Amino acid sequence: MSKLYVLNYVSPIGEIEIWGTSEAVHSIMFSDRDVPLTIIKEEVLPQVLEECASQLDEYFKGERHEFTFPYVFEGTDFQQRVWNALVKVAYGETAAYKDIALAIGNEKAIQAVGSANGKNKLSIVIPCHRIMGSNQKLTGYAGGLWRKEWLLQHEKHFSKAIQRS
Repeated sequence: MSKLYVLNYVSPIGEIEIWGTSEAVHSIMFSDRDVPLTIIKEEVLPQVLEECASQLDEYFKGERHEFTFPYVFEGTDFQQRVWNALVKVAYGETAAYKDIALAIGNEKAIQAVGSANGKNKLSIVIPCHRIMGSNQKLTGYAGGLWRKEWLLQHEKHFSKAIQRS
């Protein structure tokens, strides 16, 4: 197995740990520490982690709506189908769990879609925050519902700015 590296990115809504190898990012998760973790860099981090942090920074500034750095899904075939469907939910838009179940060709898999959504380790990049309950209410988000609401408002604000230009 390739060596794993970690980069800590301080976002407007909390510290995010970016884990990956020299080839790809494997995890982007909120850490929820009271005090940011200080890591002494003894070696140079892979470019892919630096690029991920740079693209997240652009996202939080409203300048980026899609991510292009290399990342990998680590999950079952079903989970990967769900995550691939999540990526197709446009910036500033939302979908229901049922919409994702229909998109993967299994309309009865609504709860399984919710479970796969909860196992997503690539927060923001695989936009599970854009998935709502059938009543369009905020439901489940590993980073906390307050972050889900913040991300949705952030995207809505910048997508409206794009529409006005």
